[in-house]
Amino acid sequence: MPREQQRTKISLETGHRWALILAGGEGSRLQSLTTTASGIAIPKQFCSFGGEASLLHDALRRAQSVTTPAHTCAVVTEHHRLWWQAMDLRIPSANVIRQPHNRGTAIGILLPLLQILYRDPDASLLVLPSDHFVRDEPLLGLSLRSAMDQVQYQPEQIVMLGISPEEADPELGYIVSDCGDVSELRSVSEFVEKPTAAMAHALIARGGVWNSFIFAAQGRTLLRAFEQRCPELVAEMWEIVSAPKSRSQQAHLADLYDRAPSLDFSREILQRAPELLRVLTVPPCGWSDLGTPRRVTEALTRFPPRQARSRHPGHAAFLDLTQHQPVVSYASG
Repeated sequence: MPREQQRTKISLETGHRWALILAGGEGSRLQSLTTTASGIAIPKQFCSFGGEASLLHDALRRAQSVTTPAHTCAVVTEHHRLWWQAMDLRIPSANVIRQPHNRGTAIGILLPLLQILYRDPDASLLVLPSDHFVRDEPLLGLSLRSAMDQVQYQPEQIVMLGISPEEADPELGYIVSDCGDVSELRSVSEFVEKPTAAMAHALIARGGVWNSFIFAAQGRTLLRAFEQRCPELVAEMWEIVSAPKSRSQQAHLADLYDRAPSLDFSREILQRAPELLRVLTVPPCGWSDLGTPRRVTEALTRFPPRQARSRHPGHAAFLDLTQHQPVVSYASG
């Protein structure tokens, strides 16, 4: 099928489907690998894992399994402008949603959620972190599409993607269900963050899966979950987002961010709405969150670097995690 026909087919199939890439994090746990010799810490989403393209570009490419670039948004942070502005993200400029600064994952999702709903009240969203490595992208893509299909037919659900655990890793979060059949969409009974190694083994024996922080939801369903937890924040942010565009709009948003508390999405939103949650298990696909130097080393051992897939200068990462040596700092005295 010619490329233009393929694009038309994808557009017709996606309809109100959107992807949201979370690219505003600091990556502080990985700073020993992402700090340059001159002392500049580069957020890991602007680095690569053995390739030419950044992890952020990998996430943008991942989103294409469910929607088009016109329906793909990335939320970034103003003080990272040096990095994201230099990159060709291949999405409309209006889809690069700028936070004044980082106020945690909950507000980092709420702002783009409201902007997407303002543009498309019937939107459904696939939310993707921008700092993951995935060896088998087509296999993950099947699960991404399945999750979006599920929320289309069950719009009151938030479908989380759990990764089939390949080891009892105590540095990851786990999603646990009371249902033992991991091949089915399951209700969620609890979240466990960074368990001991022994507890991680026990969780896996109970059917626990790694929490990838990838999830799909109808926009209105996700908004209701926010309104249950922080209705005043939602109302004030919606007033800013829905106001006519003006020079003062960004200033009003900055003022709101200055006053807003830092909120963790998993703890403050998801865990307070367990009746909405379902988990879909992704088959082993060579996934890693590259969250710590140890996990980078393990991913490098298990999955040798991919051949660079893009030579476009706007896609080039600022640093390759597989080539950079940790920067060790020593406390004085």
